[in-house]
Amino acid sequence: MITTLEQLRAIYAQPAERAVKKQLDHLDAYCQRIIALSPFCVIATAGEGGALLDASPRGGPKGFVQCVDGQHLLVPDAGGNNRLDSLSNLLRDPRIALLFFVPGVDETLRVNGTAQLRDEPEFIQRFAGERQLPKLVIEVQVQEAYLHCAKALMRSKLWDADAQIARSELPSLNEIILAQTGSTAVPEPQADMVRRYQQQITDEQGVR
Repeated sequence: MITTLEQLRAIYAQPAERAVKKQLDHLDAYCQRIIALSPFCVIATAGEGGALLDASPRGGPKGFVQCVDGQHLLVPDAGGNNRLDSLSNLLRDPRIALLFFVPGVDETLRVNGTAQLRDEPEFIQRFAGERQLPKLVIEVQVQEAYLHCAKALMRSKLWDADAQIARSELPSLNEIILAQTGSTAVPEPQADMVRRYQQQITDEQGVR
């Protein structure tokens, strides 16, 4: 069992100079371009006391996360299940990490920093052109930004059509949740759930 940094380093080579020097303390033009093209990111936050961590997917039209400048990002909070895991975590611990994906591109962008939850009109109205105004915006103060190499996505063939898994390989989401919660309710078919979600997203377009 590896329990010390010395043990860990003993089985791995030192990182190449380029891997260390690529880390920036701001978003340069390349980082900002990736964010402008990204329709999807994962947000990581720390739970109470830092004991548990949480990772949450966020999506929207490409560029749904806005770069204010090289030090600040704005992430609109779209409607969800109202658990508010990420938002509650940020109130207790402002540290945040984001991983940006661009469909068809194997490189990803990692951004680390601290966050504040903003509900002032000047923040909300920046997203007036989106399908739905957010209730609040996560303002990220960028402390670290760096590109992650393509190997993970190349190994997984994430964007390869031949590697896609048929949805029928899994039970519907409702079947899984009902089983996990011990409910005897009749599960909603997956196709019905997808249509319901699509209608909800369509309805959001008229909400400003």
